[in-house]
Amino acid sequence: MERTMIIVNAKVIFPGEVRDSLAVVCQDGKITDIFPVSELAENAEVFDAGGNYLSPGFVDIHVHGGGGFGFMEGTPAAIDGAARFHLSHGTTSIVPTTLTCPDSDLYQVFDAFRQVKESRPPYSMPGLHLEGPFLNPVKCGGQDPAYLAVPDLARAREILSHSDDVIRWTIAPELDHALELGKMLARRGVVCSVGHTDASYAQVEAAMFAGFSMMTHFYSAMSACYKVGCYRVAGAVEAGYLLDGLSVEMIADGKHLPKEILRMVWKFKGADRVALCSDALAPAGLPEGSVFYNGRPPHGAKSVIHDGVGKLFDHSALAGSIASADRLVRVMYKEVGVPLYDAVEMMSLSPAKMVAAHGKGSIRIGKDADFVIFDDDIQIKSVITAGKLVI
Repeated sequence: MERTMIIVNAKVIFPGEVRDSLAVVCQDGKITDIFPVSELAENAEVFDAGGNYLSPGFVDIHVHGGGGFGFMEGTPAAIDGAARFHLSHGTTSIVPTTLTCPDSDLYQVFDAFRQVKESRPPYSMPGLHLEGPFLNPVKCGGQDPAYLAVPDLARAREILSHSDDVIRWTIAPELDHALELGKMLARRGVVCSVGHTDASYAQVEAAMFAGFSMMTHFYSAMSACYKVGCYRVAGAVEAGYLLDGLSVEMIADGKHLPKEILRMVWKFKGADRVALCSDALAPAGLPEGSVFYNGRPPHGAKSVIHDGVGKLFDHSALAGSIASADRLVRVMYKEVGVPLYDAVEMMSLSPAKMVAAHGKGSIRIGKDADFVIFDDDIQIKSVITAGKLVI
């Protein structure tokens, strides 16, 4: 039996509230008890959180890399390196996300992912998120247009035959055969997500009825209200707000979306249907001024880290996120002004529920003992996974 950890002297963050004077008990990697600290035996050995916040471990369900490592490198070292970078920023559960590429590159990522997962790392990887290749070319963003394709059920089955780890797939629902693909994926338990899309409201609604349940990086690479002839038509963004059957994720780095929009999404959808995601690329964590390629050189666009975000080298457009989970929580709490418990829920329980990462995302008896301890500025003090101190 593993040693028991009892965490005290923390402000414990639950959905909808923060509570003091509790003891949180962990054993064999699980939360086994939560009770008033006044009931703790005098001789109990405890872990003192120093009066800081005790949060559930962060869950990032859309991330491409970090710390100089990209998941598309397709090596165990790159996958582990990026995951450990994000672990140091509080992400205890990570869903590596691919980019549009040849299928052979996907299979290489699948194999590397499996090797790392089987090594029992100090972080959790619930599965993989495929972003592409079934995306709309007019909204491809940083995706390589050379590898975009129309949805193909036979090809999708072939891709899935190479891995049991795919838990989410981002698809543009307006493309031919996208709804049939959505139904097939939903039957297999793969989360279908609307993204890189020029769809109308009606097309997104049809996708929801076909099994799509969420929207990828809300607003980014996504249609909004537009004109057809002399009339305005609601787009994908409006569908995200109005359709209760769809959850949304958003890049809350304070750069991809203005604070007013971040607040509006939280206010309209509610914390339980919003997931914060880093969408981080490999250069996340590198210093200001670092040059990188948004893709594989020499094909990727030359880009630079400036003002806390990736920009094309001529600063004409954003070139990708370099955020981490602690930054997302900090922006929502300190800059947008949402309650801390809601900012944390959007970075833990909400994304965990969206991809069915059972056991993750909240401090509750029976859940996995994954925690982040941070101060009021969301500066990470400690990270605990499976009841063991790792940071």
